[in-house]
Amino acid sequence: MNMQTLTESRLDPASAVVNEICAAGEPWVKKVNKGQTFRIVDAEGNQAVDTLFFNANHALERYSATDTICRQNRLYLTSGSKLYSNFGNVMLTIVADTCGRHDTLGGACAAESNTVRYALEKYPMHSCRDNFLHALAHDPLCEQLGMGKRDLPSNINFFMNVPVTEQGELEFVDGISAPGKYVEMRAEMDVMVLISNCPQLNNPCNAYNPTPIRLLIWY
Repeated sequence: MNMQTLTESRLDPASAVVNEICAAGEPWVKKVNKGQTFRIVDAEGNQAVDTLFFNANHALERYSATDTICRQNRLYLTSGSKLYSNFGNVMLTIVADTCGRHDTLGGACAAESNTVRYALEKYPMHSCRDNFLHALAHDPLCEQLGMGKRDLPSNINFFMNVPVTEQGELEFVDGISAPGKYVEMRAEMDVMVLISNCPQLNNPCNAYNPTPIRLLIWY
């Protein structure tokens, strides 16, 4: 069952304790405490937002695509979806969503995948894996948790449209998002959010034009 469920939020951006812009193609790291609400806004539309979640007190516990898909018997995320960890705990719950579907399977672009999917000369292009590795190496929250490249699990692609064909193949196609669409989550534990605002230029996940996103947190 992969029906879209659109739900608007009642939260006022003016009351958010964090209200920041993440530039196109850049990483973003922040702690969201248990009970807080976290929103990702697709500011200009069709921007893929590659996102990882970790237990902010114990980084060995992190978002698990396998647990999230299997425990809810659905491939795509929307209002009401729970994001499970590799320990089987609920990390976050999607409480509002004006896009309606978010990808769990497409993974993050990397130098290697860009060469396999597109061309050898794409190898030097900036990628989400580059963003994740840079944050793990340089962000104080990641350093405090002693994290490294082995701590990168499969990620969520918010706002990204990756249909699965009848043959079981993945297709990277035009997104279903639009300017101002957002997804909002309630943290069920203290989590560290690690985002790569995807710099991909080779497929339509970003409409071939990476754009900024807005990130908000409420108590």
